[in-house]
Amino acid sequence: METKIFVPGHITGFFEIINNNDPLKKGSKGAGVVLDKGVTTHLKVGKGEDKVSVKINGKKNEDNASVTKKTVDLIKNRFKLDDLVLEIEHEIEVPIGAGFGTSASGALGTSLSLIKALNLPLSYFQAASIAHVAEVEMMSGLGDVIAEIMGGIVIRTREGAPGIGRTDRIISDELYVITKTLGKLDTASIIDHPTLKEKISNAGKIMIQKIIENPCPEKFMDLSYKFALETSLISDEVLEIVDIMREETLGSSMAMLGNTAFALSKYPESSVENVLTAKIDFKGVRFV
Repeated sequence: METKIFVPGHITGFFEIINNNDPLKKGSKGAGVVLDKGVTTHLKVGKGEDKVSVKINGKKNEDNASVTKKTVDLIKNRFKLDDLVLEIEHEIEVPIGAGFGTSASGALGTSLSLIKALNLPLSYFQAASIAHVAEVEMMSGLGDVIAEIMGGIVIRTREGAPGIGRTDRIISDELYVITKTLGKLDTASIIDHPTLKEKISNAGKIMIQKIIENPCPEKFMDLSYKFALETSLISDEVLEIVDIMREETLGSSMAMLGNTAFALSKYPESSVENVLTAKIDFKGVRFV
């Protein structure tokens, strides 16, 4: 049994953390953009001595495989599966740990692939919810899963897993997403920090109200920039790049959460060197 699936990446511009004891209902409101570069997951299922092997870009990487393995464990425990030999390979086109939602993309690809391969009795949203729970429990993300299955410039109007959370989409042209990454940022250290959580949520709540009042790409980028400044999450190095990009695009800000500057633009070019350019992805997840 073998499957292959593409899950787009997702960059959050601003967000509000919503806590709940139920991981299906815990998550974030906010807004972000889905990219046509992300994670392609190739999964093979066999029978034998229980084993899960995860490779990322051709190499074993335990640090970045934890959310994928958590997703597998949730499915195995739910359906009391054993004696499964799983080979999972993630081909990742964007920087890892830099605000592109790669852990969610990998978890979502794993969940949907495994459920399809084994013909398990779950709907699309139910399968995606497992990836959301894995993200929440591993503290690697709060809203990427539901955005990635939506596509476009996504407004998350209600927190939670697919089927519980609620999303809308900003109407836009086929814009380019230009990014420049300076390094990784530990998501858990921020979303689990009491002072930062309060600061983020207070700022995010205001931004969400404003984007709903005026849902357009330029407003999304303007609010994202203000959010980055008000929360003080943006470093001086990233801010320097953001300010350059703001002059030549529809707007620029910091990817939440990563040491990455991102911008929306009508054109793929940038004066910033060594950028990664993608397009907005309106299709969402698809088997290939």
